[in-house]
Amino acid sequence: MTGSLTIAARAAYILRDNSTGLITKASPSLYPHQWSWDAAFNAAGLAVVDLPRARLELDSLFAGQWRNGMVPHIVFDPGATGYAPGPDQWQCARYSDEAPIAPATSGICDPPVHAIAVARILEVAAAHGGREAALTLGWAAHLYPRLLAWHRFLARDRADKETGLMTLFHGWESGTDNSPRWDVPYGNVVPGAGLPVYERPDRSHVSNAAQRPTDGEYDRYLWLLEEAKQAGYDAGMLRENGSFQVGDALFTAIYAAASDLLADLASRIRKPDDAAELRHYAAQARAAVFCHVDEASGLAVDVDFRTGQRLVTETIAGFSPLIAGHAPQELRRRQIDLLLGERWAGHPALKWPLPPSTSPCSASFNPECYWRGPVWPIITWLLTWGLRRDGEEVAADKLGAVGIAQLGDCTFAEYYNALTGEPLGSHNQSWTAAAALDWLLADD
Repeated sequence: MTGSLTIAARAAYILRDNSTGLITKASPSLYPHQWSWDAAFNAAGLAVVDLPRARLELDSLFAGQWRNGMVPHIVFDPGATGYAPGPDQWQCARYSDEAPIAPATSGICDPPVHAIAVARILEVAAAHGGREAALTLGWAAHLYPRLLAWHRFLARDRADKETGLMTLFHGWESGTDNSPRWDVPYGNVVPGAGLPVYERPDRSHVSNAAQRPTDGEYDRYLWLLEEAKQAGYDAGMLRENGSFQVGDALFTAIYAAASDLLADLASRIRKPDDAAELRHYAAQARAAVFCHVDEASGLAVDVDFRTGQRLVTETIAGFSPLIAGHAPQELRRRQIDLLLGERWAGHPALKWPLPPSTSPCSASFNPECYWRGPVWPIITWLLTWGLRRDGEEVAADKLGAVGIAQLGDCTFAEYYNALTGEPLGSHNQSWTAAAALDWLLADD
């Protein structure tokens, strides 16, 4: 098994090689642009080896922020080609006055992990001390208004008034594109005659097309894009007419955790009113997550807002309370026992005792298909981060140690077959490398 220093060195090289100088590509070829939550995770990993580059990563992302505060899920690199759907299909500036003309972006968002990344960058800078710590705090203060606008956008345009959950108008906004979480609401999306002809370049970057979503799923993805364009990318219009409207427990949990951290930054830079506002957002979001825990399974559930149906599935999003933080002791203990138990990381058939994206005990489990079963190292990292924040060091250390061991083949894959350990999807994935760096070097 490859040693820790070799893993860290290889991870650092990957982030360097995937850099254009301004952004870090999500992967060398499959994802040649800057994805929103990828950029945040990449920045957190970069911080331990190159603080200026970590700061630049988020500056570059927020250059694509919309006037209404939304941080789009893709900021397109004008020099990159071959990815679909690209800027010519989104046409955001044509359909919405809120979108920037340049850089070109997508018209939907990703989970709001950015304040988590800023907090990690500040922690690393504080350990350096001196000028680097002061410089990084000044940078965070300069970025802060954009982060606040982003959180206010979500509170205003996406928080559901009845459930408190954050509303998604596309499964891509969850980051867990084809998860069984969305099988029911996607089943009610009926592509119309106006669906453009499209190609699937993503399949040329994997050894087996079964690792990627099906054509039927892609039809629905791109039909929702057309719906968003016709609605002018406006949340109010999509609430009236959008055929995919769900409350996402994991997105909401991330928002809760990030709002608390952004409140900490607001207090630090002497913005007490903002801090109180952000604490309120965090408390509301956290309560929404806790109120949507299924008593029978112990997992958080999503909601299909078009039907009111609770979407009870056995996916990794069920552990949203561990991300939201500050869960009641009984709920936290039940979730940790479940996470490490035989339905999840402790399942005897798994190659590594790590939680897959869908439980091996679920009828929906597929160990090599994207979010339907593989292990995603970045999700393992997010869980270890949440556990450690809440003082659950034993569970965090256990998952983190195995997470590092899984990366010993130095492929730094996007995701891994849960049963065989085979690296799947894109190799040399930036956020997988970033997770390794944070695990291995952040406390050095």
